[in-house]
Amino acid sequence: MRFLMLNWRDTENPLAGGAERVTLRHMAELVRRGHEVIWFANHFEGAEPETVIDGIRIIRGGGRGTSILHARRCHRKHGPFDLVIDQHHGLPWFAPWWSGTNCIAYIHEVLGPIWHAFYGRLTSFVGQTQERFFQRLYAGVPFWTVSESTRQQLIRHGVRDVRVWPNGTDTEPLPTLPAKRLAKPLRLIALARLAPNKRVDHVVRTLALLREQGCEAELTIIGWGQDEWRLEAQVDELGLSEAVTFAGRLNDAEKNVELQKAHLLLHTSMREGWGLNVIEANAMGTPAVVYPVGGLVDSTVHGQTGLVSEAETPESLAKAVISLASDPAKYDTMRTAAWERSFEFRWESVLRPTCDWLENMARGETPT
Repeated sequence: MRFLMLNWRDTENPLAGGAERVTLRHMAELVRRGHEVIWFANHFEGAEPETVIDGIRIIRGGGRGTSILHARRCHRKHGPFDLVIDQHHGLPWFAPWWSGTNCIAYIHEVLGPIWHAFYGRLTSFVGQTQERFFQRLYAGVPFWTVSESTRQQLIRHGVRDVRVWPNGTDTEPLPTLPAKRLAKPLRLIALARLAPNKRVDHVVRTLALLREQGCEAELTIIGWGQDEWRLEAQVDELGLSEAVTFAGRLNDAEKNVELQKAHLLLHTSMREGWGLNVIEANAMGTPAVVYPVGGLVDSTVHGQTGLVSEAETPESLAKAVISLASDPAKYDTMRTAAWERSFEFRWESVLRPTCDWLENMARGETPT
């Protein structure tokens, strides 16, 4: 069978993130099963118009305002396809109305409040309004998403058929779980793109609160992005320079070393589709303390594999951290449960049912 993936970015785009990595694994599995996959994405500076990644033919064209036109040309030139996957990132591709074949929508997260992190009041209002409108427009299109939180948001926006197929992780869980004492200083870690919607500044403020309350702690921040200079200024202003390390962008092996050394991952994003880095930390034997937002309440099982704070505030997060850091027995139980659960998200467990479903949709079978 032949599949067409529509995504604004491919994995070589400098702006690619977790959504693209996850998409790549699913599409590569379809190729491994003997299917043909074309992935259409925006062109970006320095990119070749075509390339092949993991057996997937990547075709690039257009940019902001012209992508859909180029996608339709790609469809006409290289079709027909058995299934078109219309991946939403703020805006959809409207493929059900021009592809003339089986089509599903694929979405990692409903942006919602994330619009406010990047745009002014008017643009944010327009963005949220059009997002709800387009999801209602897609009400009769089968949706694929990655968490129950996102499923519920889509249903509230009028979508009728939503399947949840969770993300897998490239991080292989430790074969055995070594001991990790809650020694001083408490080692905290944040793993995120340094962008407004990730609210890493809340993690820094949490560290300051912990130290004010007598909890000796230090923080490693892994990631890069537009907010790095603001975070560095915040750290200096709060007098935390000796307690915070900006590790930058690390390769997987380096990242895993840091995750394994940490006592806790802190996650303060406005919203996630799933919260893949929570599972990555769990695989290294590190539980997470997270904000009560979509995606993070799915990847973290409160009270079992980590803690979900009562509110989206550094004060609430600090309270949760202290409650865990002061109870070594509870911490050990939680990190063991987090590590054990991470095995459920190995790719070999995730890919089979998801790709079986994609094949069924390509055959035109009615979802049940």
